[in-house]
Amino acid sequence: MSDDTALPRASQPTGACLFDGQPAVHLRSPAGAQATVLLHGSHVVSWIPALGEEQLYLSPTSALGGTAAVRGGVPVIFPQFNQQGPLPKHGFARNRAWTLQEATVRGEHAFAVLRLDADESTRAIWPHGFALEMTISVDARRLEMELAVINTGDSTIEFQAALHTYLRCGDVRRAQLEGLQNVNYQDAVIDQPRQQWVDVVTIAQELDRIYWEAPRELLLREAGRKVRIIASQFEDTVVWNPGPEKCASLPDMPDEDWPQMLCVEAAQIGNPVRLSPGEEWAGMQTLVLES
Repeated sequence: MSDDTALPRASQPTGACLFDGQPAVHLRSPAGAQATVLLHGSHVVSWIPALGEEQLYLSPTSALGGTAAVRGGVPVIFPQFNQQGPLPKHGFARNRAWTLQEATVRGEHAFAVLRLDADESTRAIWPHGFALEMTISVDARRLEMELAVINTGDSTIEFQAALHTYLRCGDVRRAQLEGLQNVNYQDAVIDQPRQQWVDVVTIAQELDRIYWEAPRELLLREAGRKVRIIASQFEDTVVWNPGPEKCASLPDMPDEDWPQMLCVEAAQIGNPVRLSPGEEWAGMQTLVLES
């Protein structure tokens, strides 16, 4: 992926920009932390902490913009998770053009607010009034992403939601995800319920799990790096890596890239959210680079 902004990334201010030719917003905190968000899908495609390196995986062969979902970064899943309903896979929010409401620096934080409102195209497949707001904030070592859902219609809505976060790894086979011991999960690879018996999740082949009512804090640990993953108001956690065989079947990801990523997704799947007219729900995922 190339960055088509006029300034080198290190010196970009907070504000509108282009990313690989697509409309985006770039955030830069006073300490030098950075994030880039596509207006297509309100999709976070880059997070670089101050004096750090890229922390998100973005496939170099994924298309950006248009109607195709982006492979990598942080897709917004709404109002349906995966194929658990009649809508397109993972719903429609990740494939819509959002509107930038605000992008500014305040104190130690740079943040942006993007919005998606119901329109004729969304009502054609999901006949409800709604508004989504994504607030993305960076400070020196932290990325915060909050998804808010407002029922703007005149009837109750029910939805699932997730922040489908692709974390970059040096080699996922040498990484450990800690904090899920004794949590029940659905193993989508074998389509069976299971329980996590040990504290550490390791990856050597395809892994696709929904952990029900997961702990609020997890830790991804690699040699020389720790990323703390904190969820608020999201009850579940999805952990996914395609492994070598499935990765080879993905048209938008290089065959050799599967060891470079691990999805750890804050999600609301098992207990869909119900909102009466005028009500609002919000869930947040926070990533903190600890070393």
